[in-house]
Amino acid sequence: MAEEAFIVWDERYIIGIPVVDEQHKALLDLTNELYEACRKGDEAAREQFKDTIRRTVDYVKFHFSNEEKILERVKYPKAGEQKQQHECFVRKILEEVHNFQTGKTFVPNQFVRFLRDWILEHIAVSDREYADYIHRLKKEGALNLGV
Repeated sequence: MAEEAFIVWDERYIIGIPVVDEQHKALLDLTNELYEACRKGDEAAREQFKDTIRRTVDYVKFHFSNEEKILERVKYPKAGEQKQQHECFVRKILEEVHNFQTGKTFVPNQFVRFLRDWILEHIAVSDREYADYIHRLKKEGALNLGV
């Protein structure tokens, strides 16, 4: 019997902006990959973890950039706050990657749990808030940007 993923995509994570929802799914998939790499203890797992963490950092940056462009286009009042949250998260990830690469204290399982918790919290609170703002604009007929 196959083991269940670390994070299972659930409808409660949907914010109703298809491109962002797909990117969130991809972030959760990468987090699951990192978790699987953590569960293996050999050198191959370390290499897999190194590759997956690099792809995760790249994807996080891509996703945040995309999200920030959407928020700019809709003139979201808290766009600066959202950008600041993104920057803090990327700094934390890069710090952990540096620790991993330089052999400093780095606990992969803790890192993956941090990643999971931050992403799910961010989707549930900050992303949900801007999604509600966008949906309200659409409902009022004040927005038609294809987001």
